[in-house]
Amino acid sequence: MQDLTPSDLKTILHSKRANIYYLEHCRVLVNGGRVEYVTEQGKQSLYWNIPIANTTSVLLGTGTSVTQAAMRELAKAGVLLGFCGGGGTPLFAAPERELEVEWLQPQSEYRPTEYLQHWVRFWFDDAHRLAAAKSLQKLRLARVGKQWLDKRLRDAGFKIDGDELNAMLAGSLTQIQAAQDTTALLTEEARLTKQLYRMACVALAFGDFTRSKKGEGTDLANQFLDHGNYLAYGLAATATWVLGLPHGLAVLHGKTRRGGLVFDAADLIKDAQILPQAFVSAKRGDSEQEFRQACIDSFARHEALDFMIDSLKEVAVQQGQSAKTSGISP
Repeated sequence: MQDLTPSDLKTILHSKRANIYYLEHCRVLVNGGRVEYVTEQGKQSLYWNIPIANTTSVLLGTGTSVTQAAMRELAKAGVLLGFCGGGGTPLFAAPERELEVEWLQPQSEYRPTEYLQHWVRFWFDDAHRLAAAKSLQKLRLARVGKQWLDKRLRDAGFKIDGDELNAMLAGSLTQIQAAQDTTALLTEEARLTKQLYRMACVALAFGDFTRSKKGEGTDLANQFLDHGNYLAYGLAATATWVLGLPHGLAVLHGKTRRGGLVFDAADLIKDAQILPQAFVSAKRGDSEQEFRQACIDSFARHEALDFMIDSLKEVAVQQGQSAKTSGISP
């Protein structure tokens, strides 16, 4: 068998990697050259391999620890690591205080800068930054329109009136195009999400639902929404890292969240894929593990990370070229 060098581990594109891990009550370490997590069962220790070359991100929950050697191997393979509470929420983060969503990123200073250059070319101009935010929101709407009519969701009982959904999305698109600032965009984003909650409840005969603050929901739907959203944040953090885009260069959530570009990117799939799955899983009483697996399967089946990366590329190039044409420079 041919030996692999650390650089070979990156040959699997992040957008094609299959695994997101949430771990709790275990130790992550290097054993025999492999990154593994160890669980205790009585007097016996059980070792489970983490295929880091095919992993995008790892969430470490309650009762976990990680060795320096494991961190070194995770960094070599380009795996993002986040520390979180039980059930995947909240995501605590890392070296600074008050970072609601922050990731320990592999420290590589040799990633391509093409998309960062496009991004910073337009980012300092308010009009272009608003245009970029609108583009991301339009892509979000298109994703919802496609994913909510997915056959697997319909087979699970999530039966949506396509005409009603399209009319709702068309109305939101009009509001997005007319928005004069990011405050208006955020308001419209929240308004549409509330409408989608209502539509999901009706489709599943779910009953009354009120969205709780993160980490405060006691019902399954709220818990699954929190958990699934953090999975989306993991993909979003991976997408921005792959493209070399700093999390602080947000176009929509920058004034309300430090590291808001992760939120901007996660919005592309949260309502489209996490929201319906959360209600479907809550309705049938899935366990947390079953819900998480359903989300990860959906991400892989519909190439969610590819979609995030391609969307950020599209916005970067589109707005960067527009800014260049306008004579704007950072």
